[in-house]
Amino acid sequence: MEHFEAAPYDDWQHTKETLHRFVQIVGKVRLAASVRRNHWWNVPFHLTASGITTRPMGFDPTFAIDFDFIDHRAIVQNTDGRRASIALAGQSVASFHGELLQALRFIGAPDAAERIVDAHPFDLPDAGRAFADDTEHAAYDPAAVSRYWRVLSDVNLVLEEFSGRFSGKTSPVHHFWHTFDIAATRFSDVVVPHTAESDPVTREAYSREVISVGFWFGDPSYPAPAWYAYTSPEPEGLADEPLPGSAEWLDRGASHLAVLSYDATRESGDPRGAALEFLQAAYEAGARRAGWDIERYACVDGVTAAIL
Repeated sequence: MEHFEAAPYDDWQHTKETLHRFVQIVGKVRLAASVRRNHWWNVPFHLTASGITTRPMGFDPTFAIDFDFIDHRAIVQNTDGRRASIALAGQSVASFHGELLQALRFIGAPDAAERIVDAHPFDLPDAGRAFADDTEHAAYDPAAVSRYWRVLSDVNLVLEEFSGRFSGKTSPVHHFWHTFDIAATRFSDVVVPHTAESDPVTREAYSREVISVGFWFGDPSYPAPAWYAYTSPEPEGLADEPLPGSAEWLDRGASHLAVLSYDATRESGDPRGAALEFLQAAYEAGARRAGWDIERYACVDGVTAAIL
């Protein structure tokens, strides 16, 4: 198995667009059926040895939905043993949506099915069209999806290692279905005020100062996989801070995003080391400018009991 293998955006753009919508459909089940956690930590997916999982949710019944990117199936099962399996290849978004509704009803979760009958994509170009009506997105290349899964697995372990270097409040490493990225977020204790005009997702996700790092697989605005980091609220002068190698600050209008292309880390000869160097530099840039106590929260290999 090759680690940190190439994942050109153009090679699987259409498959990614289909898979992203499959994942959003299941993500909306997770949103509806899970117990609320601070900063929406209940909503994203977590990784397994073969794909991603919602984790158990609901109560009567308790059930989970797993994507298996080796056998290319979505598995819907509850704790009494009822189980349904949906093939991913050969499906349009509409047909996958329909089969998922049937599977949820079969395992005894009709309420969860009802919650997504009229669901729409979130923050995608076709957000005005229900999943049930989307026969346009139907590309699914199993080899490309398996590659995405292998890259995601490598990236996940890098983010886990990076998370172990911080002893303060930090999120799990989790895969967001709405933006199709994987991320980990560090928090300070500083409360961030929001106006009534802020949407509820933003108010909860950014109720405290955060420095978030992650990885995404590319989109039309940035058609390449890349590592990223940002600080919110953004402190003054953040974009003046140095970043290693070819990393740069991208101006997003109201804020800046630190970005290092995935290919640059691959070409470095030490993808893991290059990624960790970038993530640490971007974190320290935001922490310095925001006035965080970097030394206090420093952590060596996840150990807080004795730091020499």
